Parts: sequence; structure tokens; C-alpha cells
Amino acid sequence: MSVETLAGAVRTEMAKAIAGQDAIVDQLLVAVLADGHVLVEGVPGVAKTLMVRTLARTLALDYGRIQFTPDLMPSDVLGTNVYDAKNGDFVLRKGPIFVNVLLADEINRTPPKTQAALLEAMEERQVTIDGEAYQLPPPFAVFATQNPIDFEGTYPLPEAQQDRFLLKIIVDYPSAEAEAEVLRRHHAGFKPQNLDDAGIQAVVTAEELRAMRGEVQRITVEDKIFLYILGIVDSTRRSNDLAVGGSPRAGIALMNCSKAIAALRGRDFVIPDDVKELALPVLRHRVLMRPEAEIEGLTVDRVLGSMLDAQIVPR
Repeated sequence: MSVETLAGAVRTEMAKAIAGQDAIVDQLLVAVLADGHVLVEGVPGVAKTLMVRTLARTLALDYGRIQFTPDLMPSDVLGTNVYDAKNGDFVLRKGPIFVNVLLADEINRTPPKTQAALLEAMEERQVTIDGEAYQLPPPFAVFATQNPIDFEGTYPLPEAQQDRFLLKIIVDYPSAEAEAEVLRRHHAGFKPQNLDDAGIQAVVTAEELRAMRGEVQRITVEDKIFLYILGIVDSTRRSNDLAVGGSPRAGIALMNCSKAIAALRGRDFVIPDDVKELALPVLRHRVLMRPEAEIEGLTVDRVLGSMLDAQIVPR
């Protein structure tokens, strides 16, 4: 199976639960193929959790969910050693992080100490408990959700921690046509809690997914595309509207995501449109707006969009 065929099969299966969100499905799939993590932001009720659950099932990956709350401790995420009186020794009780796909629900509602517990897992694909390192099952991806409203009692993710996420995806309200389809499905008996009844099936094996990630790594990137990516990232550092621009990690992320989307489109090489398509979700959480720009009513996406439009597109 090719990556392009996989993309079509994933869209078909996810459409049984999610209506009218093919573009977001592609971005979620890009993150999996590029071995990255995703920050998903949207108001309550736009199916953020359902998207991640359905994606994990479609890709035959183990799924786990943690509801982040103010009293959540790092050991609740990672696990802890528990004394076994029968054996007279301590045994590891693994936390919910030991899965392929972890949904960190409302990550901004837990204190920084618990948020930081995810950093090692996201970067090193391992956790350390009582001085001993434990490998997480590959592939491992964190999908963290945030609510853009109701900030009382929240702990915003530090900029350095947001940079660990490959993409920040904004889930907006669905179109009128898609929302009407949602109403019809629920009227017919669809239950998001029970994906079995929706007939959602896995479309790929673990071995095939590993092979596809290798295929993405072999996608060709020409020098002119490297320069195009560098030009976009550098423009964020020189903007009068941004206090902090993208780091070299931002350029690496944009390159890897462009390779993944090229494979999804059935090509073995990256074109400028691939870079432009992923620029906003790759960069929007890696830059920091100046206060005066916010006062003028500018948004991160608007500033980045203007920069993209000003770039010379290679031929």
C-alpha cells in the first residue's frame, strides 16, 4: 500500500464518524507519518477527541486518554513503582502514557509540573521513573487538546513546550452541510462512544505503517525548496509584528511535514505548494506576537499569511 492509498482509506474510514474534515484528517496523518505530536485547539463540541480516537483505530494503534485536571500529578501520567507485599519487592505500575496514541485532553488545565512530565516522553520517546528509563511503544504520538475560551483556572503551555509539538491544528465550526450530516447521523443512532457500531476498521498494519514512514523519509527535497523554507522561517525573525520568530526546529518541522504531505498527494518530491499548505499549522505556535500588533487587531495566522504571500515562490 502506498502513502497516497493509505490517505484515501483513512479519509474513507474517518468519514464514517467525522463529516467534512478531510483537510484536518490529512494534517493529523501528516503528524503520524512525520513522527510528531499535535496540539489541537477548538471550542468544546467540535469532535477533537473523536478525531483522535477514530484516527488511532483506523491506524490500528493503541489509544489512551488522560483528562488533565489541576490535581493531576506526574505519576498519574507516567506511572509509579508500587510495593508488592507478596513478592517483597517494588513493581512498576505503568501509567496511561504507555500507548501509541495519547490524547492529553485539555492540557492547559493541569499545572506546569505535570505538563513538563510529557516533555521527556515527547522528545526522547521514553519516561524515567525512580531513575530508571522505560521506552515507550513505537510509534508514539501525543495529541493534546486546548480550549480557546474559558481561561479561568488554566495554565497556558510555555512557548518552549509548545515548540515540541510538530503541528498546531485549529478545529473550527463545521460547514452548514457537514453539520447537517452530523445531525442526520445522530438522528439515525450514531454514538461517538461506540465506534464499533459505526463500522470503522483498521486500514493498515504496524509493519505497513513503519514502511510508509520510511517512504516519507525518502521523499526528494531540492535545494530551491530548502531555500524557500529558510526564507519563510527567516521572515518570522525579521517581522515587526513578531517578538519571537521560528527556530531552526521550525524549519526542520516544516521540511518533514512537507515531505509527508507530498507523499499523501502521491509524489516522491516536495513542491512549494506542499510547504505553503503546512506553514501555518507548523509555525503558528512557534512565534510570539508583539503586544502592539495584537492591539491593532492582528492575529498570528494573518501575520504569517502575509509573510507567505510576500515570499518568492521557486519555479
